[in-house]
Amino acid sequence: MTPLHFLLALLSGAVAGVLGGLFGIGGGIFLVPVLSIGFGLPMHQAIAASIVAVIATSSATASVYVDKGMSNIRLGMSLEVMTTIGAVLGGLAANELAGDALKKIFAVFLLCMGALMWWRSRTHGEGVIRVDPAASIHGSYYDEAEQRVVEYSVRKLGAGMLVSFFAGNMSGLLGVGGGIIKVPVMNMVCGVPIKASTATSNLMIGVTAVASAFIFFLHGNVHPFYTAAAVLGVLGGSRVGTMLGAKIKGTTLIALFIVVIFATALRMFF
Repeated sequence: MTPLHFLLALLSGAVAGVLGGLFGIGGGIFLVPVLSIGFGLPMHQAIAASIVAVIATSSATASVYVDKGMSNIRLGMSLEVMTTIGAVLGGLAANELAGDALKKIFAVFLLCMGALMWWRSRTHGEGVIRVDPAASIHGSYYDEAEQRVVEYSVRKLGAGMLVSFFAGNMSGLLGVGGGIIKVPVMNMVCGVPIKASTATSNLMIGVTAVASAFIFFLHGNVHPFYTAAAVLGVLGGSRVGTMLGAKIKGTTLIALFIVVIFATALRMFF
């Protein structure tokens, strides 16, 4: 690994960290294609590096969101039980599949998530936010952009846990952190505001990644230099992402996010 490659991997990790911290998705959805296509890293090693970087993203952002009261810790731990089980099974499956098969799976996964993000943006993102006294989990936080306290109740927790198992499975299988699924599900299905969904996802993705990271390590798929470069970049970028989240409108970022997803998916598939 040359110094130039290390620097480029560092910058790639920083970009992934910014987007991961901003959207609560861990950044793996961008980092895996960059490492695989841009640096020619074998797919299993790219996924392993991404999973370790997701742990770094969560470590850097979760404390910030928890300190601001935006993360719903009770909801996060409830969903994380099923997510962790799915992540372990996904990690085991990933090391039994060929790299080309993983690329195809990842491409199809990106296309589905791009369509989901587009649909979410068309339906105004926030969904129906309400307070239900009968709900088992409630939450509130201060929205800096709107300068008001937002209160909400979590609904359809069972459906959220079921989808969390699938999110964890995709995290272990593809190294994407699972947040790309959990954020829209918490928002659209469970009725959690988008900012609280993002903050809670950042809290969860690190635990999910740890569950599958040791499997890739035991199979010798953790490339020390590319992983170190990606993690260093992610640590800095994710902090920037959390600061931008309170100040920048999400419409432009979501539109760019969808374009990048589709472009990456097509490039990886073909």
